[in-house]
Amino acid sequence: MSAYDVRVAAGPADREACFAVRKEVFVVEQRVPAEIEYDDFDTVEADTVHVLAVSDDGTPLGTGRLLHGPAATDKTDGDLSVGSLGRLAVTQRARGLGVGVALVRAIETAARERGLAWVDLHAQTHALGFYERLGYAAYGPEFLDAGIGHRAMRRSL
Repeated sequence: MSAYDVRVAAGPADREACFAVRKEVFVVEQRVPAEIEYDDFDTVEADTVHVLAVSDDGTPLGTGRLLHGPAATDKTDGDLSVGSLGRLAVTQRARGLGVGVALVRAIETAARERGLAWVDLHAQTHALGFYERLGYAAYGPEFLDAGIGHRAMRRSL
């Protein structure tokens, strides 16, 4: 399997596919409690962009989201020129195929389209190298989120 498409999630079926990937990766694989995996930014009313990667046969492979505007202010110290990339997840079967890179680039494109100058994220420490290769720089101390080590990272667009 090497053919896949990355798109902004549109409609309930795409959003459910995004949530299914997150459940598989975060809740099942990494044992993040479901009650903290899903939040108010996952509602239809939220100012959030979800992206979805699907195989050529329609199987969900990965997802991520961009918080921007008022939705991102608590994650970006109130700076409305900064978007927050989060919930990036790629299924085991799709790892190593470039899906994660394609999802990050799609989120960055969505951020540019919304006039944002920067993208912040909280990377699991094992993924620091992945994000560094994409131009992100870590800052601040390591912290725990859902019992997993993270570092804040940022990239100028």
